[in-house]
Amino acid sequence: MGEAFGSGEPYTVGVEEELFLVDPVTGRQANSSDAVQERLGPVAGTVEQELHACQVELITDVCRSAGEAVGMLDSLRRAVLATGAGLLGSGTHPSASEGEAEITDKARYERIHELLGDAVATPVGGLHIHIGMPDPDTAIRAFNGLRRHLPLLQALAANSPFRHGRNTGLASAREVTVRGWPRSGVPRAMRDFADFRAATRLLTRAADVPDYTWFWWKLRPHPRLGTVEVRALDAQASLEDTAGLVALTHCLARHAAEADPQPDPPGEVLEEGVFRAARFGVDARLPDSDGRLRPVSELLEEALAIASVHADELRCAAELDRLPVLLAEGGGAGRQCSAYAIGGMDCLLRELTQLTGAGSPSHAVH
Repeated sequence: MGEAFGSGEPYTVGVEEELFLVDPVTGRQANSSDAVQERLGPVAGTVEQELHACQVELITDVCRSAGEAVGMLDSLRRAVLATGAGLLGSGTHPSASEGEAEITDKARYERIHELLGDAVATPVGGLHIHIGMPDPDTAIRAFNGLRRHLPLLQALAANSPFRHGRNTGLASAREVTVRGWPRSGVPRAMRDFADFRAATRLLTRAADVPDYTWFWWKLRPHPRLGTVEVRALDAQASLEDTAGLVALTHCLARHAAEADPQPDPPGEVLEEGVFRAARFGVDARLPDSDGRLRPVSELLEEALAIASVHADELRCAAELDRLPVLLAEGGGAGRQCSAYAIGGMDCLLRELTQLTGAGSPSHAVH
């Protein structure tokens, strides 16, 4: 297991977003990743193919702040749009039928399909956030500390109420879809990095997979990159929403890296929390460590108080200010439902495609 902890500046941030390729006019899903790659010009960052041919993954370089990372995502989105493709940011494509997405012709993806079968018939779009860690022990401390915040982050990021052309009644159908994958839940707390190493050896053997990058946990140490990676969030159409979510995650990771350890929340309570987040989104009442249900607004207020301590250091105060607005607007899921109520599926697809392609002028790379 190669390790890159401490190889760069600590507490940097990198972001990956999985977006749907769509018809730029109608927003209908398109299996066009090969064609997009052929027409793509030079980019700052990376545009990669995903498991399904109807998606691309946009990957930033190592950045110093959420604003810088989102500025790079903006540029990457524009580069893909310049090929003639449309982009749609959502945890699931709202209207695509099950089985409509083709598997990308790569050995890794073919092996995933072989192992998971129809569990991967429906593609999902995630937002993954990496925070650079100075050493393995700090990474595990941040990993353990971030576990308690997963339900809140998922509730704020819930952005997939529609799947296969119908309203699922969920704020995040992506979460329920991913629950069909192995190694996709909330991982247990780790005693130390040696515990993570031992758990990785055991699980890779049991799952017959090459390494820990085949663990689709909601949160994982990533020694190869020297980061802790939060994988629990739905992809967003709005880069303003993305910026707020990245900023909050960045600050919470920074805090957890050096804070005194708190008792680990029971795994079963966290699992209940992430389901409630997927079901109700920003309107959820989520369990705290004692099992008491509390509104997302209250938990966000506490999280923002923690984040504010690090906002100047991480240069993200403006991005954090977006989160109360996101909450008031009902999050991505609430906006999807209101668009559908106004004009049906065609209206929803147009709005998501336009919003994903609109960019974020306030987040230039700096």
